[in-house]
Amino acid sequence: MQPAHNHPPIALLAGRGDLPRLLIEVFQSQQRPFVVLAFKGQADEELVRNIPHLWLSFGEVGAALHYLRENKIQELVMAGAIARPAMSEIRPDWEGIKWLAKLGTKALGDDNLLKLIIELIEERGFRIVGPDDILTELLAPEGILTSLEPDDQGWRDVGRGLEVLSALSPVDVGQAVVIQEDLVIGVEAIEGTDALIERSKSLQRPGLGGVLVKIAKRQQDQRVDLPTIGPETVRKVLASGLRGIAVEAGRTILLKREETLHLAQEKGLFLVGLGQAQCRRSL
Repeated sequence: MQPAHNHPPIALLAGRGDLPRLLIEVFQSQQRPFVVLAFKGQADEELVRNIPHLWLSFGEVGAALHYLRENKIQELVMAGAIARPAMSEIRPDWEGIKWLAKLGTKALGDDNLLKLIIELIEERGFRIVGPDDILTELLAPEGILTSLEPDDQGWRDVGRGLEVLSALSPVDVGQAVVIQEDLVIGVEAIEGTDALIERSKSLQRPGLGGVLVKIAKRQQDQRVDLPTIGPETVRKVLASGLRGIAVEAGRTILLKREETLHLAQEKGLFLVGLGQAQCRRSL
């Protein structure tokens, strides 16, 4: 593999969702050399059809490092949702066993785990880049993104959501919360945002629909696991009877922007990009 158009070879560590596919499309349009490291049981099999790839079980670190060096990879990007594996799903090779020993109990919590993995990868001479470095046009802009603006109660619910996420950020719980008329309906945990939205449907009370608030955690490394929403998020929000979404501008990936905003607009859902100063003030 030789670099094209001054882009060095890159590897995509792929999970579920649309984001890995979008990155592949960008690499192909740039004629950039790339390979995919796809996690078994996580990435879509169709994603890597006719694409250089390696399927990995969690813990196969040695196999991954060998594949990266074999393909002269210098940079890695992580994208897509990945469910944290149960211990029974981890199949470490010898290098993986050494990594697990280094991680130990320090890896408790998703953010600590990701930080430690990044450190170990960078110790081997690779550079981690963020999806937002490649897909800058997909970052949510600041402001009200639909013609429907939040009413006073909507803004109070957004503010309440930021307060809750501020309190939860230090303990590494989740990126999202659903608020309905000042009440905390649900908080994202290990199940992810989609499951939080679906769960909130049965928990809401009569009255105005709730609001989904989703921002990056204070200690979150922007190169991995950035908050992401798209058309499917909007559909789930609508199905659960929520009436609005607030995300952090500049730190949230907005997939299929035109489709997402059109669907929200058509269905009377407000969508707001919150300024970083507003979000960080709460955090």
